[in-house]
Amino acid sequence: MGNPRFTAACRERGWHTQLDVVTAYEHHATLLGEPATITVRQVRRWQSSAPGWPHTLSRRVLHAMFGLPLPELGFTPPHTARQPPLPGRPGTTATEEDPVRRRSFLQGVLGAAPLLSPLGRDHLTAALANARRYSDQALVAHLRNALDAAARTDGRTGPRHTLPTALGLLGVIDELARDASSPVRRELLALGARAAEFTAFLHRDAGAPPQTTAYFHDRAAEWATFAGDTPMHAYVLLRKAQATDRDDATRMLDLAHAAAHGPWTLPPRARAEALQQEARALALTGAAPDTVARTLDEAHAALDGAPPAEPPTCTGPLCAAYSLDRLMAQAAISHREAGQPARAVDILQRHLGHGTFAPRDRAFFTAHLAGALAAAGEPEQAAATGLSALSLAARPGFGQALGELRRTASQLRPYARRPAVRELRQALTGLTVPPA
Repeated sequence: MGNPRFTAACRERGWHTQLDVVTAYEHHATLLGEPATITVRQVRRWQSSAPGWPHTLSRRVLHAMFGLPLPELGFTPPHTARQPPLPGRPGTTATEEDPVRRRSFLQGVLGAAPLLSPLGRDHLTAALANARRYSDQALVAHLRNALDAAARTDGRTGPRHTLPTALGLLGVIDELARDASSPVRRELLALGARAAEFTAFLHRDAGAPPQTTAYFHDRAAEWATFAGDTPMHAYVLLRKAQATDRDDATRMLDLAHAAAHGPWTLPPRARAEALQQEARALALTGAAPDTVARTLDEAHAALDGAPPAEPPTCTGPLCAAYSLDRLMAQAAISHREAGQPARAVDILQRHLGHGTFAPRDRAFFTAHLAGALAAAGEPEQAAATGLSALSLAARPGFGQALGELRRTASQLRPYARRPAVRELRQALTGLTVPPA
């Protein structure tokens, strides 16, 4: 029989072979700043009927990978007596089910959720001991504040520093939602959908395999459905479209169109972003420029009908901070994909010049400006702009911006002997951040 819990958890996340698990383990170890590697032989042992109890470092990495207590993955803590399995929970013993599982969970999660206030941590500890009694709106508010703080941290330091915290918070929400009373459970699931979508975004920006990002997107959509939050379900479709590779433009178009036109009502700013993503997908599928332009006009109309913008948060109204400058910058990407690089250059230069962008967004759009300049036949200016984007993206490891810069460097290969181009290519080659 082996260890069906571990095997099932791997397959849920898209890791279907032992080598997939090795790759995912090493990726998460890198995110945690640990130079850890494992072999296929170790994975085979974890999949066996006697997986043992992983050592401290492996426990930390496995928790980051799965966001679950290790006993829920089929591992047995030392000195735990084996008892008959509990009804309906194959492989789970009475000894494991409550005190050991929760103690393991607390050790893994509270250390990964430092953004909770002391009061919030005390409240969480009590709730994990008795979720039905202590899970309430005040605890949801603590978790909401911690998730917003994690998002702010990501904006400053990048995804690799934030992922352990995000996974910890996601694990807390998952654990509490199992036993919370109905009204609070619905709030926890709605918050969990936001946390899962944020975790998917971090994984994508950190260069995780696509199936890892897809797993957390699917978790977000599932929890949004359970919570009755149909706008959030649509928003996850938008984020899936944004995470879709440009070589799979038909799927990107299907996702963006469903987000914008499905059986739900997105807030105006979120609808504007979904429509601009649809415009980009149309450009990638070879639609006529007029068709792309009409869809962008719909995006502008949606934004024009939106209430005043609010400060960006991870848990507030969807796309509450989405602005005209951001819409224009994204529209420029659509024009670039439609074979109009000069128009993209003009729009990006104007809006990057006066718009207010978060560091990640500025790095990302500046990288696209470099690519548009390269496509417009301006290799020196493209390389200089690329170096500017690299200075914003390298240290925090903003993977989407770095991916665009690598694409630009590939475009500039015919000009590789020019000093500025050579400098950009060498700088990208020398990066210690894993590629996105």
